Amino acid sequence: MTELLAVAAITVLAVVSPGADFAMVVRNSYLHGRTTGVLAAAGVAAGVLVHVTYTMLGVGLLIASSTALFTAVKLAGAAYLIYIGVRTFLARADLDLDLSDRPGLSRFGALRSGFLTNALNPKTTLFVVATFTQVVGPDTALWQQAGYGLFMSTAHLGWFALVALFFSHSRLRGAMLRRQKALNRGIGSVLVGLGVTLGLAR
Repeated sequence: MTELLAVAAITVLAVVSPGADFAMVVRNSYLHGRTTGVLAAAGVAAGVLVHVTYTMLGVGLLIASSTALFTAVKLAGAAYLIYIGVRTFLARADLDLDLSDRPGLSRFGALRSGFLTNALNPKTTLFVVATFTQVVGPDTALWQQAGYGLFMSTAHLGWFALVALFFSHSRLRGAMLRRQKALNRGIGSVLVGLGVTLGLAR
């Protein structure tokens, strides 16, 4: 019971802490609408399952014990955050967007953006690996570990779907689109800052 509560508490804190996934879902929601935002949220949740899967297979223990491998994963994730941050910062501010729910990205593109953001997100890597190596006991049944992983993914889906619903609201979305250039620069700067910070962190 203590283990379950610990996993739940850590998951909730990790999900709601702002990061690259939050910035990406917000931007997709206000630029391209509710459907795109929710699909991006589904991609974020799927990205969590990547970390859960390799951790349960034992790769997480290898990353935790191998400095070189962990550094490679961290740098790859940091480079991706910097890349999407620069793209967001330099994005045109004069997009002609329909405020209906018609997505500006393809369904696959929205899912892919969410998936890659979290599959390459060092914060998510640390969260999942640390939870399974520090909180979940070695004698915990495999089915229970899988349940923890599904809860982590579902929590991400629920939270970021709510974020997408909020930031795709027509009035808020219209206000954000009118300030699109400043928002793009703000979100882009946050993403680049996160990438640089994570890349330099020891």
